[in-house]
Amino acid sequence: EGYLYIGMGDGGWFGDPYNNGQDLTTLHGTILRIDVDTVSAALNYGIPVDNPFVADTLDFRDEIYAYGFRNPWRFSFDPYTNSCWIADVGQDLYEEIDILESGGNYGWKIKEGTHCYAVTPCDDPSLIDPVIEYPNPSGGASVVGGPVYRGASIPSLQGTVLYSDFYTGELWGITWDSDTAEAESTLFAVESGRY
Repeated sequence: EGYLYIGMGDGGWFGDPYNNGQDLTTLHGTILRIDVDTVSAALNYGIPVDNPFVADTLDFRDEIYAYGFRNPWRFSFDPYTNSCWIADVGQDLYEEIDILESGGNYGWKIKEGTHCYAVTPCDDPSLIDPVIEYPNPSGGASVVGGPVYRGASIPSLQGTVLYSDFYTGELWGITWDSDTAEAESTLFAVESGRY
């Protein structure tokens, strides 16, 4: 579509102390979507007219496409399905992989993954749960998002969402049927403590 998507962390050190992940008046904790080929009077870029908060009458930032992220560190688009896969780095206990939805609220800091974080109960149906989450191994974790494999060299991986972890170095894959994760498998493992 020709727009630029930008992942923004929540801007806090621990536990999102400013609640930026749920604040639509800040750019923190969001995925932004802007038009770099258009310059508006007030900005060096344009705002796509179909961004989800363009028509609001509040002070919501029009650049925001989705929110409720802690640290959407790596994400990629699958050119076959036009879906965007996001690796959102967790706070304490869980790392997650999400699929981008326009206007979606991914729950941080109400939830970390599918688990309550700052609010109990946290079973709000408007919050989007991750496709996959995994617990932080002892010593920390940091999910690294990869592409959806569409190459010809390894036919068995066709359509597999690849992701890894900065600390463990393991490589995982997810197959997806548009509603649920069909399978998650370890594609490459390293000896403990080796990177």
